[in-house]
Order: sequence, then C-alpha cells, then structure tokens
Amino acid sequence: MSAPGVVWNERNACHSCGGTAGTSPYRNGRVTRSGARAQSGKNPLGQDWSVGVLSPTMLWPVLERWIVAGLLCLVASAQYSSDQCSWRGSGLTHESHSRDVEQVYLRCSQGSLEWLYPTGALIISLRPNTEPSSGASHGLHACIKPQADSRGAHLYLERAGRLHLLMAEKEQTEGRVRCFPLRNGSLFVEAVGQQDISRRIAAFQYQLMTGAGAHLYPQPNTFNPQINTGTDPCTQCSDDQVLMAVCTSDFVGRGSVYATDAPHSSDNFSIAVTLSRLFRQKSRVFSLGGARGRGWSGRLNTPPQCRTLPEEEEFLFTGAVRFGEAWLGCATHYRHFLELYRTALETGSNPCHIDTD
Repeated sequence: MSAPGVVWNERNACHSCGGTAGTSPYRNGRVTRSGARAQSGKNPLGQDWSVGVLSPTMLWPVLERWIVAGLLCLVASAQYSSDQCSWRGSGLTHESHSRDVEQVYLRCSQGSLEWLYPTGALIISLRPNTEPSSGASHGLHACIKPQADSRGAHLYLERAGRLHLLMAEKEQTEGRVRCFPLRNGSLFVEAVGQQDISRRIAAFQYQLMTGAGAHLYPQPNTFNPQINTGTDPCTQCSDDQVLMAVCTSDFVGRGSVYATDAPHSSDNFSIAVTLSRLFRQKSRVFSLGGARGRGWSGRLNTPPQCRTLPEEEEFLFTGAVRFGEAWLGCATHYRHFLELYRTALETGSNPCHIDTD
C-alpha cells in the first residue's frame, strides 16, 4: 500500500513511497529540480547493483532490507495526509535539512493546505481535475485565503524562476484574499526562519475561479496579478443573464435588504437581507428564522464600488459562495423577474425550471 504524499530524499531509507508530493534540496535561494536519485550504479539502499543470479541465501538479506525500508515509509506516512483537494504535512519530516523544497499537487476547484511546524518551502501546483488538452484551466485564477491564525510562512507566486510576494506572514491575520492567474505560475510557500517553530501552523484555503470571481477581491498596488474579468462586476445583468443566473448560481432567493454596513478594510460592502423564499443555496449561507423572526436571513457581499440596493423593495437575489461567504451576482426586482420568466416559459426559451408559485 502506498503512502500518499510521502517522498524521501537520498538521505532517507527510500526515495519514493508514492502519492502527490516530493522533496528536493535548494540552496542560496535557488530552486533546483526534485527527484535526484542516489549515485549511478547504486540502488536506493546505497548498494552496488550486481549482474548475475542470486542464490536464496544471498537473496534473503536483500529482501529483508527492502521490507525494512518499506516499513519506514509507512511510518513516515503518519506525517502527511493528502488527497486531490487538500494536503496536510509537517516540517518535522525535513529533520535538520531546513532548506528542502517539497512539491505538492492539488487537482480540485477548492480545498485547503495545513503545514505544521514549517521548515524549508513548498511549491504548490494548483489545477482543475481535467485533461490539460480540454482547456478547462484557461482563464482560471487561484484565490488564496489564509486562516486567521496562520503563522510561520510567507506566500509567493513563483513565475519563471522568480518569486513575487503575495502575502507576508504578518498580513495573513487580516483575512484578505489574494488571487493570481493560473497561467502565471505556482504558489510558493516559504517558512520564516526562526529558532522556535512550536505552535506554528501555516494554513489556507484555495479556490479556482474565473476572472469575474477573482475581481471581487481587491489586490494591493504592489502586486499586479493581471486579473482579466471580462466584465465590470457592477454592470447590471441583462434579462438573459438573469434567467441563466437562476439556473447556475450557488444561491437564489426572493427577499429584501434591511441594512447595509460600511465596507470593512475597503474590501466590500455587506448587506443584510431577509428572504421570504429560498429557491436554492449552497453551503448554508442563509439561516432559517431571520433577524425579523420570519423567513431566511443572511449577508451578501458586494464590491465597494458598486451601487447598493434600496431597502424594503423586493428583489430576486442570485450569486456565488466564495470561502463560505455569499457574494451578490445578478439582482433584479422580483416582479420584473416574474415577467421575464413567464415570457420565457411561453416561448420555450427558459434555460431551466423554477417553481415561482
């Protein structure tokens, strides 16, 4: 049985135990190729390869050493937990080799990473779980949100051998999100040099999204991720876009705005809504039994430059869930939506069915 995410370098008992991670040494800040095997002419245990037929008495010591090496790999697997979406590992596996770089591959639209006691660095390749020839990753952006208690590492974008700072260790407590186009490179997580690594855990969530989704998060002037939105997030949706949003959005509801908060940290406005009807929701961003004692309640984020919706009027709300928060997408007066939908039903042009009764 292979141990996902466990790879040993040439100083350990075996080179590779399978999975989605690997290690390689780097020195003087230069990232080198990973996966260098032991010297030519030797097996992974450091023994000289020999040609000929082994007798049973000669074969057993060799098999015994391979069995021991395999058991060591299984013990090391307790340091890692990995699947296609998330990774959890420990810098303690690097032992004294504090300049190791480990390769991590994640192949989901969203997931997380948790690095206990960071030492050395990680290179993280983020891609959707599709064939490269499908072009599914074209135009996608990776957005990173550190946990509020994330400590012990800086986040960089590694592009063409150069590192561009995404977020320093001290910035990660602010709850900001940083995005970059997938085509621009990989995420590079470098441990902060320190004597005491106890109680240090570098942790973040990631999501792959289109440029329009990534544009929801303002980026600092010092970092130019070249986010291509294709559309202005404040542009009013067309009738066709409203009908399609009802079919494809993470949440769809009928309700009204009862409060608007000032933008915190200039990132976004937050509007409080009550819904008399919730057609669909993802991740339970709305709770039953609203602030006014009826229906559903929740909060919607909007970019700070967009005009807020008037209170008390009835709207159709649609939007996306990003990092557990609801972001407003298309919104229109509910009576206007009913007219659109009934006309689409009569002409057979409605993209999906929704029960408006």
